[in-house]
Amino acid sequence: MSQKRLFLLDAYALIFRGYYALIKNPRINSKGQDTSAVMGFVNSLFDVIKREQPDHLAVAFDKEGSKDRVEMFPDYKANRDETPEAIRIAVPIIQQILKAMHIPIIERAGIEADDLIGTIAKQAEKEGYKTYMVTPDKDYAQLVSENIFMYRPARMGNGIEIWGIPEVQKKFEVERPDQVIDYLGMMGDAVDNIPGLPGVGDKTAKKFIAQFGSMENLLANTDQLKGKMKEKVEANAELGLLSKKLATIIIDCDVTFNEHDYELSEPDTDKVQEIFEELEFRRLTDQFIKIFSGEAGASTQVSGTATAKKQAKEAGAGQFSLFGDTAAPTTEIETYSSRKTIENTPHFYQSVAPGMAINLFVKNLLKQTQVCFDTETTGLNPLTAELVGIAFSWESGKGFYIPFPEDRQEAQKLIEILRPFFESEDIVKIGQNLKYDIKVLHKYDIQVHGQLFDTMLAHYLINPDMRHNMDVLSEAYLNYTPVSITDLIGKKGKNQRSFRSVPVEKQTEYAVEDADITFQLKEHFAPELEEAKTLSLFNDIEIPLLRVLASMEIEGINLDEEFLNSLSQELDNDIKLLEESIYKKAGEEFNIASPKQLGIVLFEKLKLVDKPKKTKTGQYSTAEDVLSYLAKDHDIIQNILEYRGLSKLKSTYVDALPTQVDPTTKHVHTDYMQTVAATGRLSSNNPNLQNIPIRTERGRQVRKAFIPHNEEYNLLAADYSQIELRIIAALSEETTMIDAFKNGEDIHASTAAKVFNVPLEEVTREQRSNAKTVNFGIIYGVSAFGLSNQTDLSRSEAKELIDTYYKTYPKLRNYMSEQVDFARENGYVQTVLGRRRYLKDINSRNAVVRGAAERNAVNAPIQGSAADIIKIAMINIYNKLSQGNFKTKMLLQVHDELVFDVYKPELEEIQTLIKTEMESAYTLSVPLDVDLGLGDNWLEAH
Repeated sequence: MSQKRLFLLDAYALIFRGYYALIKNPRINSKGQDTSAVMGFVNSLFDVIKREQPDHLAVAFDKEGSKDRVEMFPDYKANRDETPEAIRIAVPIIQQILKAMHIPIIERAGIEADDLIGTIAKQAEKEGYKTYMVTPDKDYAQLVSENIFMYRPARMGNGIEIWGIPEVQKKFEVERPDQVIDYLGMMGDAVDNIPGLPGVGDKTAKKFIAQFGSMENLLANTDQLKGKMKEKVEANAELGLLSKKLATIIIDCDVTFNEHDYELSEPDTDKVQEIFEELEFRRLTDQFIKIFSGEAGASTQVSGTATAKKQAKEAGAGQFSLFGDTAAPTTEIETYSSRKTIENTPHFYQSVAPGMAINLFVKNLLKQTQVCFDTETTGLNPLTAELVGIAFSWESGKGFYIPFPEDRQEAQKLIEILRPFFESEDIVKIGQNLKYDIKVLHKYDIQVHGQLFDTMLAHYLINPDMRHNMDVLSEAYLNYTPVSITDLIGKKGKNQRSFRSVPVEKQTEYAVEDADITFQLKEHFAPELEEAKTLSLFNDIEIPLLRVLASMEIEGINLDEEFLNSLSQELDNDIKLLEESIYKKAGEEFNIASPKQLGIVLFEKLKLVDKPKKTKTGQYSTAEDVLSYLAKDHDIIQNILEYRGLSKLKSTYVDALPTQVDPTTKHVHTDYMQTVAATGRLSSNNPNLQNIPIRTERGRQVRKAFIPHNEEYNLLAADYSQIELRIIAALSEETTMIDAFKNGEDIHASTAAKVFNVPLEEVTREQRSNAKTVNFGIIYGVSAFGLSNQTDLSRSEAKELIDTYYKTYPKLRNYMSEQVDFARENGYVQTVLGRRRYLKDINSRNAVVRGAAERNAVNAPIQGSAADIIKIAMINIYNKLSQGNFKTKMLLQVHDELVFDVYKPELEEIQTLIKTEMESAYTLSVPLDVDLGLGDNWLEAH
């Protein structure tokens, strides 16, 4: 009879591990609840059950810390950060799940989990059990024996480590596992605030263990030590002994092992599924059903471990063919062994050789209803990169790779064979960041037709605050770590190789894996889009916009490099004059760009403030907000801010833009990103054309450098007028504000007339300016302090103005309160098109954190609705321009503004088209108004 096995899980260690494993990619459900900690723990629990099929299992929880250790040392664990709120909320949910699964919970007030596990492990050992302590915490190594092991979950997707006596000996360089206590006592533990011996680290502790064997023996033989180390050890002998006691796991707690209590029994399936449904754990629900219906065996490997990959390579992929009923000759198909195991499914990845195999492959490809494809290229810039290969997958665990020749003519011949697939209207094309692939294929005169499904965009709508790259999504949703591109071509730098230099068998493994994973992610995300009620937003807005942005990015915009060169020289002169002025006012020359030197000059030498703000490192803060607050009282600070602004303008735009001109098109091609801003706004990158300063004269001059295609064109800028204010007026149903817009009034003057109680015609410029600041500030939750900083009003005057504003527009305030209430109840807010912004901190106990979430609850629907509306306008205009075969092109989107390269003979028709489509993009109770401008450069047009 085989030896009985007991698995003891350290709950908090696994909960924290799961939570922080997903910290950059938290799992937020549709209620705005951060479920990362619960998911991480349940993943670990299920992994143990699937891998090991234990007959006995229990989970230990800390409760109220260690009473004994705190009595010995009041500062024990005193420096630990407060437990994250998501973990505090997760613990009772995890305990509900365990109870529903009939898994025993071990918990005692004042006793830590490691002491409970240590006690039970030793008791079980005496009863003939082999015990596995499931925890990443290395402290448990002291308990390891012939029948007690550490079962350490490694990084997500990389399996587990089991530490027996040999592993502990090697890891800690000890003869016996119990010497780990001495090692920990000597070295101390910053996490638990165990002091240890001053000056003793990992290497020294191991050296002492080798020489003396124990803490006590070390302290009894300090005469063998030398110098300062001898002094430190002798002076801190009591501290060392205390540290050893604190590090010792207690093995005689008030808890008794009863094998019948710890037997793994049948769970309450309905209850578990009910909890998982509430948490929106669809994949875990499937896993749960498989595990407890007997479908998942002990050999199941959820993750692609190194061992699994090695075994797969040794096994080979055999002569498996996926070319339909007609099997292709195996001599024509190069089949590479890249068989892996994800959820117990073998992987068959094949490279398709030229000749008959390609024709057979395409014949089968065209029979499919949906196919994931992924291009592999020589670089990251899709406008200059060349095709190295294309991977295809339409069934989980299976896929194909077509390598492309380096010769451009031969590559073009090969892509022509695939043209019917790409231009088929009937096959759904799946991909991750399809805009990149569309731009690459455009170079080969290939258009991608038919319905698209982009997993990156899908996930962006499901969880906008998370990261959306494929590796992260694979780990989070498929529990699988893909091969990294850097494993094949090296890290960034001069030594990085081209993907073309990678052997074809490795290209196949890497590329098809990407296509396979993306296909599986599509299957996962499609139902989630429906459940989150964002499927129409995906199909009608984000996917069509993908094509629009690809077209805009391919076109780019013309740049007047000569003008920028002259502007650079002018900025050099201006910066030099400012330097001289600053040095004169400071009475010395110093490095203005150095925060440290600047802080000393401003706050020690010139003593501009009595109590200057300092950074965490103890330096004087010279941050923008600090200096802006002081600028109106000190000319030198005004000069410094202007110096910074001009220096940044010169380096970021004036000098950088000419270097970003494409040598072939002679245009600048920005990259619009749909998945960065959680509100739905687009982001611009390489170069960022959305952040060019517009409030300063020099900043505006940069726009002058953007010019039409040639003399037959003009630039036209179309700008939504005060769209966010119009949206908030409509959403709040604030009739006073709605009427002002309907009557075509100046909304800021109208607001000033009402809040300052003066006739409209008597509103002063200052009153209008203050009203404008409040109008826009209200959307972002401006406070009296913030308003007073932005205006000449005192804090009390600012408060009075805000109070009067809310009295003037009472429905606006009610709307804001309703939005916060909705967010508290549902965990999210949404735009007019149903785009959700999840607010996981809306019910936080921390007032500062909660306040930020409340401001987002008000702002996100407004800013997001504005983003949605301009996206609709872009799609409609693009379609009209395409259908009408106009020469006019849409070039740029900058928040509420669109920029066009207008063919002069089309000007009149185009102006009407653009204004009509933008103003009718979405119907609100407030009319949308668009201002058009025309010019020989962007500045003139704007």
